[in-house]
Amino acid sequence: MLLSLLEKRRSIRKFQNKPVETEKIDQLIEAALRSPSSRGAEPWEFVVVTDREKIKNLSRAKAHGSAFLENAPLCFVILADSQRSDVWVEDASIASIIIHLSASSLGLGSCWIQIRNRAHNDAKTAEAFIQETLKIPENLSVESIVAVGYPDEQKLPHPKSKLKYEKISYNVYGMKKS
Repeated sequence: MLLSLLEKRRSIRKFQNKPVETEKIDQLIEAALRSPSSRGAEPWEFVVVTDREKIKNLSRAKAHGSAFLENAPLCFVILADSQRSDVWVEDASIASIIIHLSASSLGLGSCWIQIRNRAHNDAKTAEAFIQETLKIPENLSVESIVAVGYPDEQKLPHPKSKLKYEKISYNVYGMKKS
């Protein structure tokens, strides 16, 4: 079942002008809170944003790659407390992909927007911009935003024949399947 979800899942950047139902948002929240984390530290936190003006503002978080967020009816801002875990980046990334895949399983489209180590402009990081916009305390780092909504574009799955099996080694690097 997960493999079929991975086969059809694509990054969606165009959304219908239709809100995501509360029940589906609640399911996405539950999925996020069930995300695994190293040593069970759960350093992640989430800001669920449905306010269109806030989403529009967040779409300007970085110079490239976030403008499409403006048309999403929902987004999750994924945060983490770096003092709780030395692998907070990995834990927050896992939570981001859990939200991304869970959205697809609910018939929603989504797209990950990388925030950590990205610039808002020459004077400010994307992270600082988002922290100011959403009143996020400085001790919480912003890893990503996941835009969510009903897809307004169709993308075909990547064909299995296009998968890069040459990137797979067996037992030692460079050893190919015999």
